[in-house]
Amino acid sequence: MVRGGCAVVVVLVMAAACGPPATHSGQLKVVAGESFWGSIAAQLGGSRVSVHNVVSDPNADPHEYEATTADARAFAEADLVILNGAGYDGWGTKLLAASPSQHRQAIDVAQLLGKKAGDNPHFWYDPAAVVKVADSITARYKSIDPEMATKGYFDQQRGELSKALAPYTDEIATIKQKYSGAAIGATESIFVYMAEALSLNLTTPSAFMDAIAEGNDPPAAAVAEFHDQIAGNQIKVLVYNVQTATAVTTNLKALAAAHHIPAVGVSETLQPQDATFQDWQLAQLKSLERALATSP
Repeated sequence: MVRGGCAVVVVLVMAAACGPPATHSGQLKVVAGESFWGSIAAQLGGSRVSVHNVVSDPNADPHEYEATTADARAFAEADLVILNGAGYDGWGTKLLAASPSQHRQAIDVAQLLGKKAGDNPHFWYDPAAVVKVADSITARYKSIDPEMATKGYFDQQRGELSKALAPYTDEIATIKQKYSGAAIGATESIFVYMAEALSLNLTTPSAFMDAIAEGNDPPAAAVAEFHDQIAGNQIKVLVYNVQTATAVTTNLKALAAAHHIPAVGVSETLQPQDATFQDWQLAQLKSLERALATSP
Protein backbone atom coordinates (compact mmCIF):
# COMPACT_ATOMS: atom_id res chain seq x y z
CA MET A 1 0.00 0.00 0.00
CA VAL A 2 1.15 3.58 -0.63
CA ARG A 3 -0.93 5.84 1.57
CA GLY A 4 0.93 8.71 3.25
CA GLY A 5 2.04 8.68 6.88
CA CYS A 6 -0.18 9.80 9.76
CA ALA A 7 0.07 13.26 11.26
CA VAL A 8 2.68 13.81 13.93
CA VAL A 9 1.19 15.45 16.98
CA VAL A 10 2.64 18.56 18.56
CA VAL A 11 4.17 16.69 21.48
CA LEU A 12 6.41 14.80 19.04
CA VAL A 13 7.66 18.02 17.53
CA MET A 14 8.43 19.37 20.99
CA ALA A 15 10.20 16.18 22.02
CA ALA A 16 12.39 16.29 18.94
CA ALA A 17 13.13 20.00 19.16
CA CYS A 18 13.97 19.94 22.87
CA GLY A 19 16.08 16.79 22.83
CA PRO A 20 19.81 17.17 23.37
CA PRO A 21 22.02 17.25 20.29
CA ALA A 22 23.40 13.84 19.47
CA THR A 23 27.03 13.07 20.07
CA HIS A 24 28.41 9.64 19.35
CA SER A 25 31.34 7.93 20.93
CA GLY A 26 31.75 4.39 19.75
CA GLN A 27 28.65 3.14 17.97
CA LEU A 28 26.86 5.26 15.40
CA LYS A 29 23.16 5.79 16.06
CA VAL A 30 21.13 4.70 13.04
CA VAL A 31 17.36 4.98 12.68
CA ALA A 32 15.61 3.01 9.94
CA GLY A 33 12.02 3.81 9.09
CA GLU A 34 11.41 0.16 8.25
CA SER A 35 13.01 -3.03 9.54
CA PHE A 36 14.06 -4.31 6.12
CA TRP A 37 16.34 -1.31 5.57
CA GLY A 38 17.37 -1.58 9.22
CA SER A 39 18.50 -5.17 8.71
CA ILE A 40 20.76 -4.14 5.85
CA ALA A 41 22.07 -1.14 7.82
CA ALA A 42 22.88 -3.35 10.82
CA GLN A 43 24.78 -5.86 8.71
CA LEU A 44 26.75 -3.13 6.96
CA GLY A 45 27.62 -1.41 10.21
CA GLY A 46 28.43 -4.46 12.29
CA SER A 47 29.73 -3.64 15.75
CA ARG A 48 30.13 0.02 14.84
CA VAL A 49 26.41 0.83 14.71
CA SER A 50 23.29 0.63 16.82
CA VAL A 51 20.15 0.43 14.69
CA HIS A 52 16.68 1.47 15.82
CA ASN A 53 13.89 0.16 13.57
CA VAL A 54 10.72 2.22 13.75
CA VAL A 55 8.25 -0.03 11.89
CA SER A 56 8.94 -3.69 12.58
CA ASP A 57 5.66 -5.32 13.69
CA PRO A 58 4.93 -8.12 11.16
CA ASN A 59 1.24 -8.01 12.06
CA ALA A 60 0.81 -4.31 11.41
CA ASP A 61 0.16 -2.25 8.31
CA PRO A 62 3.17 0.09 7.97
CA HIS A 63 0.96 2.74 6.37
CA GLU A 64 -1.14 3.01 9.51
CA TYR A 65 1.86 3.69 11.75
CA GLU A 66 1.74 6.66 14.09
CA ALA A 67 5.05 8.08 15.31
CA THR A 68 5.73 8.21 19.05
CA THR A 69 7.76 10.47 21.32
CA ALA A 70 10.42 7.73 21.46
CA ASP A 71 10.65 7.86 17.65
CA ALA A 72 11.01 11.64 17.76
CA ARG A 73 13.89 11.41 20.21
CA ALA A 74 15.57 8.68 18.18
CA PHE A 75 15.42 10.89 15.08
CA ALA A 76 16.80 13.86 17.04
CA GLU A 77 19.77 11.86 18.33
CA ALA A 78 20.53 9.87 15.16
CA ASP A 79 23.75 10.04 13.18
CA LEU A 80 21.99 8.52 10.15
CA VAL A 81 18.30 8.16 9.29
CA ILE A 82 17.13 5.87 6.49
CA LEU A 83 13.64 6.42 5.09
CA ASN A 84 11.94 4.65 2.22
CA GLY A 85 10.37 7.81 0.82
CA ALA A 86 7.85 8.25 -2.01
CA GLY A 87 5.10 8.83 0.56
CA TYR A 88 5.57 5.44 2.19
CA ASP A 89 6.77 6.86 5.51
CA GLY A 90 5.69 10.49 5.48
CA TRP A 91 5.69 10.51 9.28
CA GLY A 92 9.47 10.11 9.10
CA THR A 93 9.89 13.11 6.84
CA LYS A 94 7.92 15.17 9.37
CA LEU A 95 10.11 13.97 12.23
CA LEU A 96 13.24 14.96 10.32
CA ALA A 97 11.84 18.42 9.72
CA ALA A 98 10.85 18.73 13.38
CA SER A 99 14.41 18.12 14.62
CA PRO A 100 16.95 20.00 12.48
CA SER A 101 20.48 18.71 13.01
CA GLN A 102 23.89 19.83 11.81
CA HIS A 103 25.51 16.42 12.21
CA ARG A 104 22.77 13.99 11.19
CA GLN A 105 22.76 12.50 7.70
CA ALA A 106 19.71 11.04 5.97
CA ILE A 107 19.03 8.68 3.09
CA ASP A 108 15.74 8.94 1.23
CA VAL A 109 15.65 5.75 -0.82
CA ALA A 110 13.14 7.13 -3.30
CA GLN A 111 15.34 10.14 -4.03
CA LEU A 112 18.39 7.88 -4.31
CA LEU A 113 16.58 5.89 -6.98
CA GLY A 114 15.17 8.90 -8.80
CA LYS A 115 11.63 8.14 -7.66
CA LYS A 116 8.96 10.46 -6.28
CA ALA A 117 5.67 10.44 -4.41
CA GLY A 118 3.12 8.57 -6.47
CA ASP A 119 5.63 6.03 -7.76
CA ASN A 120 5.50 2.44 -6.55
CA PRO A 121 7.31 2.70 -3.18
CA HIS A 122 8.09 -1.01 -2.63
CA PHE A 123 11.76 -0.55 -3.53
CA TRP A 124 13.02 -3.35 -1.28
CA TYR A 125 11.48 -5.80 -3.76
CA ASP A 126 13.84 -4.46 -6.44
CA PRO A 127 17.18 -6.34 -6.20
CA ALA A 128 19.03 -3.58 -8.06
CA ALA A 129 17.66 -0.98 -5.64
CA VAL A 130 18.85 -3.04 -2.68
CA VAL A 131 22.41 -2.90 -4.03
CA LYS A 132 22.20 0.88 -4.50
CA VAL A 133 20.87 1.39 -0.98
CA ALA A 134 23.59 -0.83 0.51
CA ASP A 135 26.28 1.13 -1.34
CA SER A 136 24.78 4.43 -0.17
CA ILE A 137 24.65 3.32 3.46
CA THR A 138 28.27 2.21 3.27
CA ALA A 139 29.28 5.58 1.83
CA ARG A 140 27.46 7.39 4.65
CA TYR A 141 29.14 5.24 7.30
CA LYS A 142 32.52 6.12 5.82
CA SER A 143 31.64 9.81 5.92
CA ILE A 144 30.42 9.70 9.51
CA ASP A 145 33.21 7.47 10.82
CA PRO A 146 36.30 8.20 8.70
CA GLU A 147 38.66 6.52 11.15
CA MET A 148 37.04 3.11 10.67
CA ALA A 149 36.65 3.82 6.95
CA THR A 150 40.42 4.30 6.69
CA LYS A 151 40.89 0.92 8.35
CA GLY A 152 38.69 -0.67 5.68
CA TYR A 153 36.05 -1.81 8.15
CA PHE A 154 33.01 -0.69 6.19
CA ASP A 155 34.35 -2.05 2.90
CA GLN A 156 34.82 -5.38 4.65
CA GLN A 157 31.25 -5.28 5.96
CA ARG A 158 29.97 -4.46 2.47
CA GLY A 159 31.78 -7.50 1.12
CA GLU A 160 30.29 -9.68 3.83
CA LEU A 161 26.81 -8.49 2.95
CA SER A 162 27.38 -9.38 -0.71
CA LYS A 163 28.27 -12.91 0.41
CA ALA A 164 25.20 -13.07 2.65
CA LEU A 165 22.97 -11.92 -0.22
CA ALA A 166 24.34 -14.57 -2.61
CA PRO A 167 21.64 -17.22 -1.93
CA TYR A 168 18.97 -14.55 -2.49
CA THR A 169 20.51 -13.37 -5.76
CA ASP A 170 21.10 -16.97 -6.86
CA GLU A 171 17.44 -17.82 -6.24
CA ILE A 172 16.37 -14.84 -8.34
CA ALA A 173 18.57 -16.10 -11.16
CA THR A 174 17.18 -19.62 -10.80
CA ILE A 175 13.54 -18.55 -11.02
CA LYS A 176 14.32 -16.28 -13.95
CA GLN A 177 16.06 -19.11 -15.79
CA LYS A 178 13.31 -21.66 -15.13
CA TYR A 179 10.14 -19.61 -15.37
CA SER A 180 10.86 -16.52 -17.47
CA GLY A 181 7.64 -15.34 -19.09
CA ALA A 182 5.33 -17.28 -16.76
CA ALA A 183 2.09 -15.42 -16.04
CA ILE A 184 1.34 -14.51 -12.44
CA GLY A 185 -1.21 -12.33 -10.68
CA ALA A 186 -0.83 -10.03 -7.67
CA THR A 187 -3.35 -8.42 -5.36
CA GLU A 188 -1.38 -5.17 -5.24
CA SER A 189 1.77 -3.45 -6.46
CA ILE A 190 4.11 -4.76 -3.77
CA PHE A 191 5.59 -7.43 -6.08
CA VAL A 192 5.89 -5.43 -9.31
CA TYR A 193 9.63 -4.76 -9.06
CA MET A 194 10.48 -8.35 -8.16
CA ALA A 195 8.28 -9.71 -10.94
CA GLU A 196 10.27 -7.59 -13.37
CA ALA A 197 13.57 -8.84 -11.92
CA LEU A 198 12.36 -12.43 -12.28
CA SER A 199 11.13 -11.82 -15.86
CA LEU A 200 7.67 -13.01 -14.84
CA ASN A 201 4.62 -11.73 -16.69
CA LEU A 202 2.50 -9.91 -14.11
CA THR A 203 -0.83 -9.72 -15.92
CA THR A 204 -3.03 -8.19 -13.22
CA PRO A 205 -4.53 -4.85 -14.36
CA SER A 206 -2.46 -1.97 -12.97
CA ALA A 207 -5.68 -0.17 -12.04
CA PHE A 208 -6.53 -3.05 -9.71
CA MET A 209 -3.12 -3.24 -8.03
CA ASP A 210 -2.81 0.54 -7.66
CA ALA A 211 -6.25 0.94 -6.14
CA ILE A 212 -5.67 -1.78 -3.54
CA ALA A 213 -2.23 -0.31 -2.75
CA GLU A 214 -3.79 3.10 -2.17
CA GLY A 215 -6.56 1.72 0.01
CA ASN A 216 -9.28 2.34 -2.57
CA ASP A 217 -11.89 0.17 -4.21
CA PRO A 218 -10.58 -1.05 -7.57
CA PRO A 219 -12.59 -0.21 -10.70
CA ALA A 220 -15.26 -2.77 -11.52
CA ALA A 221 -13.75 -3.42 -14.95
CA ALA A 222 -10.35 -4.19 -13.42
CA VAL A 223 -11.92 -6.54 -10.88
CA ALA A 224 -13.79 -8.34 -13.66
CA GLU A 225 -10.64 -8.68 -15.76
CA PHE A 226 -8.63 -10.06 -12.85
CA HIS A 227 -11.50 -12.41 -11.97
CA ASP A 228 -11.58 -13.74 -15.53
CA GLN A 229 -7.81 -14.30 -15.54
CA ILE A 230 -8.10 -16.44 -12.42
CA ALA A 231 -11.28 -18.25 -13.46
CA GLY A 232 -9.71 -19.01 -16.83
CA ASN A 233 -6.51 -20.33 -15.24
CA GLN A 234 -4.53 -17.73 -17.14
CA ILE A 235 -2.06 -17.27 -14.28
CA LYS A 236 0.16 -19.86 -12.61
CA VAL A 237 0.48 -18.22 -9.19
CA LEU A 238 -1.30 -15.52 -7.19
CA VAL A 239 0.95 -13.30 -5.07
CA TYR A 240 -0.78 -11.49 -2.22
CA ASN A 241 0.22 -9.08 0.54
CA VAL A 242 -0.28 -10.83 3.87
CA GLN A 243 -0.57 -7.49 5.67
CA THR A 244 -3.33 -6.10 3.47
CA ALA A 245 -6.61 -7.95 3.04
CA THR A 246 -9.90 -6.64 1.66
CA ALA A 247 -13.14 -8.36 0.77
CA VAL A 248 -12.17 -8.18 -2.91
CA THR A 249 -8.69 -9.66 -2.48
CA THR A 250 -9.98 -12.35 -0.11
CA ASN A 251 -12.61 -13.41 -2.63
CA LEU A 252 -10.07 -13.53 -5.47
CA LYS A 253 -7.70 -15.59 -3.33
CA ALA A 254 -10.53 -18.04 -2.65
CA LEU A 255 -11.30 -18.15 -6.38
CA ALA A 256 -7.66 -18.98 -7.09
CA ALA A 257 -7.76 -21.82 -4.59
CA ALA A 258 -10.92 -23.17 -6.21
CA HIS A 259 -9.07 -23.26 -9.52
CA HIS A 260 -5.99 -24.92 -7.98
CA ILE A 261 -3.84 -21.82 -8.50
CA PRO A 262 -1.34 -21.65 -5.64
CA ALA A 263 -1.09 -18.44 -3.63
CA VAL A 264 2.16 -17.04 -2.25
CA GLY A 265 2.14 -14.50 0.56
CA VAL A 266 4.64 -11.66 0.75
CA SER A 267 4.96 -9.00 3.41
CA GLU A 268 5.98 -5.38 3.96
CA THR A 269 8.03 -6.07 7.10
CA LEU A 270 10.49 -8.77 8.09
CA GLN A 271 8.78 -12.07 8.85
CA PRO A 272 9.67 -13.46 11.29
CA GLN A 273 10.51 -10.21 13.00
CA ASP A 274 14.07 -11.28 13.86
CA ALA A 275 14.91 -12.50 10.33
CA THR A 276 17.58 -10.87 8.23
CA PHE A 277 16.56 -9.14 5.02
CA GLN A 278 18.06 -11.91 2.89
CA ASP A 279 16.54 -14.80 4.85
CA TRP A 280 13.10 -13.17 4.67
CA GLN A 281 13.32 -12.56 0.96
CA LEU A 282 14.84 -15.96 0.20
CA ALA A 283 12.03 -17.76 2.04
CA GLN A 284 9.43 -15.91 -0.03
CA LEU A 285 11.28 -16.62 -3.27
CA LYS A 286 11.56 -20.31 -2.40
CA SER A 287 7.80 -20.40 -1.79
CA LEU A 288 7.27 -18.78 -5.18
CA GLU A 289 9.53 -21.29 -6.90
CA ARG A 290 7.65 -24.20 -5.31
CA ALA A 291 4.34 -22.68 -6.35
CA LEU A 292 5.49 -22.21 -9.94
CA ALA A 293 6.74 -25.80 -10.01
CA THR A 294 3.45 -27.27 -8.76
CA SER A 295 1.04 -24.98 -10.60
CA PRO A 296 -1.10 -26.73 -13.23
